[in-house]
Amino acid sequence: MKLALYLPNFRDKVTVRELEDLTALAEDLDFDSVWTLDRIIVPETSDTQEMQYAFGMIEGFPKGLPVSSRGEFLQGMPLIPWLAAKTSKVRIGMSIIDTPYRSPGVLAAELATIDHLANGRLNVAVGSGWMPEEFAAASASHIFPKRHKHVRETLEIMQGIWTNDLFEYHGEFADFQRSGFGAKPVQKPHPPIFFSGLKDAKRSASRIAKYNLSGWIGIQDSPDDIKKWRTEIQRELEALDTPRSVDDLEISSMIWFVITDEDMDQSFLGKGTNLLVGSERQLTDQLKRYKEAGLTMPFLWPPFQDVPVAKTLDDMKRLKEEILPKIEAM
Repeated sequence: MKLALYLPNFRDKVTVRELEDLTALAEDLDFDSVWTLDRIIVPETSDTQEMQYAFGMIEGFPKGLPVSSRGEFLQGMPLIPWLAAKTSKVRIGMSIIDTPYRSPGVLAAELATIDHLANGRLNVAVGSGWMPEEFAAASASHIFPKRHKHVRETLEIMQGIWTNDLFEYHGEFADFQRSGFGAKPVQKPHPPIFFSGLKDAKRSASRIAKYNLSGWIGIQDSPDDIKKWRTEIQRELEALDTPRSVDDLEISSMIWFVITDEDMDQSFLGKGTNLLVGSERQLTDQLKRYKEAGLTMPFLWPPFQDVPVAKTLDDMKRLKEEILPKIEAM
């Protein structure tokens, strides 16, 4: 089982030094990857739980974000080249890149340059976004009803630019003549691309099969959720007549992570369940279940509040040095 760190750049208060310390430890502990979070804004209506949709459009979650509209969170995209400069082994990326907030051609060209800065260590994860208020702030309100199509066009444009000397595209969201976009990525044919799908396994499998993607990323998925997603993705892959299997994919999920002194209540609360929040014994048992279910890479997600970075640093060491060897011994 690989380990990925989800940096807490989306918090009411976080410092660059704290992110640097977390990244350095992830590299020292031989984590597979370090990821940032894409969050452009927090609307003021979030503070009063009056947003248009619940967090992530996830059933049972509040219509507000866990960070204040006056919070001093850091943007995820500019942190990626910073991570490239600060590391030498660990892979880097942002989970997920909401494609409607960016011009596909510009995004493709900039990610290719970042892959050079990282000497071929970039992962690319894409999704459609979910917050109308954020689409408005990104001048993309007109895309919201067609955001899934925007993801498709972005995938086609990224792969086209990355694998052709000259490339042209004529779609709804981008329309340009044959052009060169500069350096190609270091990784061939291009960096690994992950798709983030939270609800529709058929759509996820279709994207993964059609565009030959490298993996799927969920959020707060239980072992039973992972089994369900793997089964449904495999079914769709077979229906799409592709030689690929779900076993060829990286199956990941962003999961809140804290090691506690005492056992925690693990009662089922949907996506709000304490999946990787609990005692060392509980986390060991849970990670064993995840491995059996087919989760290949958990994204360790420090909670948005009440857990200082110093605590997360200690928990990362305990997980890698004390818990993971028990999982690997299965």
